[in-house]
Amino acid sequence: MVIYQREKAKLLTYTRKVSYRDYPDGLARSVHLAVSRDGEHWQAMHGNYGILFPEAELSSEDTIVPKCVANPRVFRLPEGDYAVLADRVNEDGSPESDGGRVVFWRTRDFRTFEKGVLLEKKGPEWEKLQKMDRGTTLGQWVVEGEPVEGAAMEIEPAMCDRIVQRWTQIHHVETRVPAAVYASEQEDVRAVKAEAVYSDGSAALKQVAWNMEKVDFCKPGRYTVTGTVCGRQFPFPLAKGYGDPVIFPWEGKWYFLSTSDNRKDIGIYVREAESVEALFAEGTQEHLILDVDEEKGFVQTFWAPEFHVIGGRLYILFAVGGKVWGPQCHLMGLKEGGRIVDAESWEEPVRVVCADGSPLGADGITLDMTYLKAGGRSYMVWSYRRHMGTPKDTGSMLYIAEAKEEEPWRLAGEPVLLSRPLFGWENVSGTINNEGPYGFVKDGKVYLTYSGGAANSYTYALGLLTAEESADLTDPCVWNKSAVPVLSFYSVKGEYGPGHNSFFVDSEGSLMIAYHGEMSLESTLRCDGIRRVHFDIEGEPVFDLSAERDLNPELWEVSMQVVVR
Repeated sequence: MVIYQREKAKLLTYTRKVSYRDYPDGLARSVHLAVSRDGEHWQAMHGNYGILFPEAELSSEDTIVPKCVANPRVFRLPEGDYAVLADRVNEDGSPESDGGRVVFWRTRDFRTFEKGVLLEKKGPEWEKLQKMDRGTTLGQWVVEGEPVEGAAMEIEPAMCDRIVQRWTQIHHVETRVPAAVYASEQEDVRAVKAEAVYSDGSAALKQVAWNMEKVDFCKPGRYTVTGTVCGRQFPFPLAKGYGDPVIFPWEGKWYFLSTSDNRKDIGIYVREAESVEALFAEGTQEHLILDVDEEKGFVQTFWAPEFHVIGGRLYILFAVGGKVWGPQCHLMGLKEGGRIVDAESWEEPVRVVCADGSPLGADGITLDMTYLKAGGRSYMVWSYRRHMGTPKDTGSMLYIAEAKEEEPWRLAGEPVLLSRPLFGWENVSGTINNEGPYGFVKDGKVYLTYSGGAANSYTYALGLLTAEESADLTDPCVWNKSAVPVLSFYSVKGEYGPGHNSFFVDSEGSLMIAYHGEMSLESTLRCDGIRRVHFDIEGEPVFDLSAERDLNPELWEVSMQVVVR
C-alpha cells in the first residue's frame, strides 16, 4: 500500500488596509492570520479580524496612548516553538519617535499565544532574532479578495487543521438520535432528545417534537416515528431602542430590564411575562419602578440596571446621576413580599460606598456595577473613569472588590484595577472603553465578559476575563484576559457592535446570552438579541453561535424506532 504525504501547508501573518468606514486603525493595524493548503489560495482566520494586538502605553498623566503594529513576520524558534514579530507603530501607522521597538509573541500552535513582549531593536537578543527571521517569505498576497502585505512560512498540514479548527466558527454538522427506544407511553418518547454535533466535535442536546400519531401504546410492536429538532431561536432585533439588556427569572415569571434609549435613559422600567418570548411581544407593558426625582438627585443616566440575588435578597444595581452629569453606582432592594413591577415594593436607592463609608468614585464616574459570587466569596465589579472629556481622560476601567452579602452597598475591601482598554479593539478610534462586566461560573472556572469600543457603534465588542473559581479574584494576577474579542461585528451577519451583555439560564437549562447591537454600520440605535452559549470541544464558551450555525435547518428532521412493550 502506498501512502501519499500531503504537501506542506502555509501560514501567513499580515495587517490589513485601514478603512475609516468599517475597519479603522486599531483593528487594521493588528496581526492577522491566514492559512493555505496549496500555497496560492488563502483562508483568513478569525473571519479576517485581527488576532494579535499590541498593548497601549500609559502616559505620565495616566492616559492611554494607543499602539498598533506593522510588518508582521513569523518564524520557528530553535526550541520548536514559533515566534510572531511585528514593528510597533503609532495608531496612525507612523513610526515611533524613539526609533521603534518590536512586539514579540511566542506560540506553540498558533491557537494560543503568550503575552506580547516589547523588545528594543538593538542588542544580542535582537540580533539573535534577526538571524532566525530568515526562513519566511515576505511579499504581497490576496486574502479574501483583498491585497495584503505579510510574511508566510511552511507548516505541517496537521497544524494547519488545528489552526483552522481554532480560528473558524463552529457549525452544526450532524444530528444523532437513538436507533430505537422502548416506550410504554408518550412521555417515554417525548423524553428522548437529539444530539447536535458540531464541526469541532462538541455536542449539545436538543428537544425534539416527535410525531407519534401512528404509535399505538396499547399494542406491543415496533413503530417508526419522525421528529423535528427544536432549537430556541430568537430573531434580531427583539426590541429596538433598549441597551444593556437583562433577562431574569423570579417566582415563576420572567422579567426584562434595560437602559431605555427611547426615553433618553430616564427612569427604570421593567417588563413582566410568562416566558422570555412574551417579554418582547407587541403590547407587553412596561412598569416604571424608579422615576426622576430632582430632590433625591435622580435626574439622568439611569444606566444598565441589573437584577441580582445577594444574600437571599433581590436587588437592582444601576447607575444614576443628578443635575450635573456624572453617573454613580447605586443599589436598591426589593421589600419582603414585594412585587418587582410595583414601584412601592422597592426600598430607597442608596449609593455604593467604599469600606470606610466614603463615596465610591468620588473623583470620577462609576457605572455598570455587577455582582459575582465565586468560591464562596462575593464580589462587585464595575467601570470607573476619571477626567472624561478632557485631555486627562483615563478611559473607563474595570475594578473589583470583595462585597458583603448583608450590606452589598458597602464594599468589604479595597477596589482593585482589573482591566484597562489597552488593546486596539478596546480603544479603537479613541473610545478607550472597558465597561459592562457580567459573569458566570462553570466547572470551577469564572468567566467575566465585558465590553470595549463604542457603546452605540459597530466597533463595540465583547471581551473575556477568566480565572479559577477558588482563586482570590481581587488579585489581578489570577485573571487571564483574552487578547481578542469573543464577539464583534464580524461574528454574526447583520449584527453590528454586539456588547454589554448579561446571562441567564432558560427553562430548558441552557445558558443564554442577552446583548445589544445595531442593525447596520451607520446605525446608533441599540437593539436587543439573545442566543444560546455553546461550549466547544475544549469546554470553553462560544458566544457567537448564530441560529443557523447552532441548528442547521437541513438537519432538523430525524427518525427512530419505538418499541412498545
